[in-house]
Amino acid sequence: MTEHPTSVPADQPADQPDDRSAEARAEAPAGAPDAATEMFRGALRQVLVFLALLAVVSVVVGALVAGGPGVWGAVLGVAVAVVFSGTTVWSMWRSSGMPPATLVSLVAFSWLGKMLVLFVAVAVLRQFDFYSAPVFGWVAIAGAVGSAVIDLLAVRRARIPYVQTD
Repeated sequence: MTEHPTSVPADQPADQPDDRSAEARAEAPAGAPDAATEMFRGALRQVLVFLALLAVVSVVVGALVAGGPGVWGAVLGVAVAVVFSGTTVWSMWRSSGMPPATLVSLVAFSWLGKMLVLFVAVAVLRQFDFYSAPVFGWVAIAGAVGSAVIDLLAVRRARIPYVQTD
């Protein structure tokens, strides 16, 4: 049986003090989520729920405002918001254990890549008229702003220590 560093050794009764070093007690078991991982996981979940609700509401409003093109504008706007917001949180989550310079580089380059994809997508979509451009724009903006607010609140509520003490 594998013993986790934070558990009481098998030969020591549970009511006696643990005489292992502070370093051995501080190690988390393999696979245990840390505060940053939990924050990013929760933020991604909340962003996806928000964007699903935005999709439902914006499709209905888009249909009422502009008919079929409004529906397509809403769908495309939510798709842009999902790609941008979801990949930002995901890239930060996946790189949270890396050195700060690596994390910043990864997030910055992913942002630049997403901007390039957005400009190409808008340039390609501009030649078509099957969607409502105003609905697309408003939904994409609502998705981006709402996701940014969710990210901000997730970071503010996270209980991530600045330093770790023994």
